[in-house]
Amino acid sequence: MMQSISRRKLLAGIGLAPWLMSSGIRAGVSRLRVVVIGGGFAGATAARYLKQQAPELDVVLIEPKSEFYTCPFSNHVLAGLQPLSSICHRYEGLIKQGVRHIRQSAQFIDREKQRVWLEDGQRLHYDRLLLATGISMNWQAIEGYDQDAAQVLPHAWQAGAQTVLLRKQLQQMDAGGVVVISVPDNPYRCPPGPYERASLIAHYLTQHKPRSKVLILDSKDTFSKQALFQQGWKELYGERIEWLGRADGGQTWRVDALKRELYTEFGQKHKGSVVNLIPPQTAAPIAQQAGLTDSTGWIPVRAASFQTQADPAIYAAGDCTIASPMPKSAYSANAQAKVAVAAMLADLTGRGAPEPEWRNTCYSALRPNYAVSIAANYTVHQERLIEIPGSLALSPADGSQQLREQEFALSQAWYSSICADSWGV
Repeated sequence: MMQSISRRKLLAGIGLAPWLMSSGIRAGVSRLRVVVIGGGFAGATAARYLKQQAPELDVVLIEPKSEFYTCPFSNHVLAGLQPLSSICHRYEGLIKQGVRHIRQSAQFIDREKQRVWLEDGQRLHYDRLLLATGISMNWQAIEGYDQDAAQVLPHAWQAGAQTVLLRKQLQQMDAGGVVVISVPDNPYRCPPGPYERASLIAHYLTQHKPRSKVLILDSKDTFSKQALFQQGWKELYGERIEWLGRADGGQTWRVDALKRELYTEFGQKHKGSVVNLIPPQTAAPIAQQAGLTDSTGWIPVRAASFQTQADPAIYAAGDCTIASPMPKSAYSANAQAKVAVAAMLADLTGRGAPEPEWRNTCYSALRPNYAVSIAANYTVHQERLIEIPGSLALSPADGSQQLREQEFALSQAWYSSICADSWGV
């Protein structure tokens, strides 16, 4: 992989050290400050690599929480396969490295004066800013679904308290009840995630409530790894999982949270003993307030650097961006953050940045010791991010049980590796 560096290529699935160190980029950034807003996969990775590669740089992470619960492997928690603590990550590793962690919310970005206003009124100057704010729920997208309704019909698409709530509802539901999962249209965080969730909930039901089933109401007519999921569902769960696409009335338009009822665009009504409603999503309000988003609600970026199109002093990485065809995934967020760091440090020191390439790999578990995957490589062509032709790779449809077990083990190794790479522990 590293041979591509000599051609000024940066493969963002790997570390940045060989290129940055060889460029002498650690010098020349004293008394400069980079502020990172958001401490998930993208933000933690960016803060860690900025400080690692330029120790003299003042790196400030604005993140109100002391711990971060990952959406990857939260479905395993829902199914009772592992505890919530297993997906919890803290910031001690970044702090020990020299990153300043300010536990406040960023309230406002003053682009003209290059300042971030914090909740206590402090105004923090930046030389460069990186937004890694993840997703916000679009509470106006579905009639009847708001923050209060989410306490009855949890989305669990931001892990932590919502994961605990949905897990508790699954445990308390009556035997023979139906779990309804409502899936939004693209784009949203982790495209295969709802279908992995359906799979692992079905596994839980098989073990504990064998007369229950899962109904997926989908706002799309196709989805990521569809053939692999549906083949696995038939093999593992028979008729326990039912999927309705948009053409069959799967798009949710309105909900009655107290009755746990969902109404689709064709006037159909579905009632669940447990309802997991994943709504449409957007970038965080602070990005919209700063004028960094477009009509889609996401942040458009320059493909080669992940600078925002609206402001070259502000970069963005991860789920808050428009980076199609790259999906909104943890792997993408980590890789995009590394590209943004390389471009930012090159910009601050007046050097040319390498031409980036990215990789994304996504594993999905259908039960313990049974997983499938999808992977692709990406590059920049005519200032646009594209999937490299021929790079798309799916698990074989006729894969053996041994292969499925290997992919499950690989998924666990990937999770440990990317979390260590992001949070430094």
